[in-house]
Amino acid sequence: MAIEQLHFQYKAERVITKRGYVGVVASGDLEILVEPSPNGIAQVDIRTQTEGFRQIWQAIFDRFFQDYNIAAQIQINDFGATPGVVNLRLAQVVEVID
Repeated sequence: MAIEQLHFQYKAERVITKRGYVGVVASGDLEILVEPSPNGIAQVDIRTQTEGFRQIWQAIFDRFFQDYNIAAQIQINDFGATPGVVNLRLAQVVEVID
């Protein structure tokens, strides 16, 4: 099984000071690791075993950064999570870093 790696960047204004971690890499789930960005740019790196969903991932993060606008480095290790699970984990990590 091949691993697809996706990378997205967004301009961000809201500075965060905490690191955060939520989730677990298991069937139908994912883990998200977040740390402050040193340069005011949000960077998202995704490793997923499910290929061909770049547009869906981008739509999720386009909406996420419209709502939260955090300057963070986000690393996601995905094991087939649905968009609903991704949004749940993103909401959880925002709670952890606030």
